[in-house]
Amino acid sequence: MFKPCIVVPVYNHEHAIGAVLDGLLRHGVPVLLVDDGSNADCAAVLDALAREHAAKVTLVRLPHNQGKGAAVLAGFRRAAELGYTHVLQIDADGQHQTGDVPVFLAQAAAHPQAIIAGHPIYDESVPKARLYGRYATHIWVWINTLSLDIKDSMCGFRVYPVAPVNALAARRHIGKRMNFDTDILVRLFWDGAQVINLGTRVSYPSDGVSHFRVWRDNVLISWMHTVLFFGMLPRIPKLLARKWQAR
Repeated sequence: MFKPCIVVPVYNHEHAIGAVLDGLLRHGVPVLLVDDGSNADCAAVLDALAREHAAKVTLVRLPHNQGKGAAVLAGFRRAAELGYTHVLQIDADGQHQTGDVPVFLAQAAAHPQAIIAGHPIYDESVPKARLYGRYATHIWVWINTLSLDIKDSMCGFRVYPVAPVNALAARRHIGKRMNFDTDILVRLFWDGAQVINLGTRVSYPSDGVSHFRVWRDNVLISWMHTVLFFGMLPRIPKLLARKWQAR
């Protein structure tokens, strides 16, 4: 059975979330908005959107800001409770093309055990420091998976099967902030998940709000790569065997 929903983590994106939600609802897929402790203005906008689209929108509210990863995982838990098999994760700031949702879901339906991971195709709006800085993470991910199977581990537009994500989150800590997208993708890959990369156009961001905190998030990401590296070492035989079998 393939029963998808869309999870959107929201933190103070009151100016962008309305347009993002309109774009998503055109595809007829239920949407879970996860309010990650937003301010009063954003919370009011989310309440209004949930009332207006009550048949298709579920609002999940966290009591205080916990980070993007925590919000996404809260969405996964609620998705499981509601009986959904797959979650399409997309950011709330309008940087992703909601028109690509059917393409991502079609790939997920054809490969229900795989992760469909967005591979960004940037326009001129992308900050050059962010663009070039991503390559450090790309290299570490290739090292920590001993493969080139993951083209981009930081894109917040992807489809996951629900059960493996919740099982992984139940047995170990996953990065709760901007380290989430990379951390969970590498660990699911270690668990044997196939990753299918799909190109998707990305702009930065429609409301001009970014929650990336240079010092805090770079420290978290650097620590994550260190932990993943030492986690990769005992997995080398398994990862090499998987690579050999794929050939």
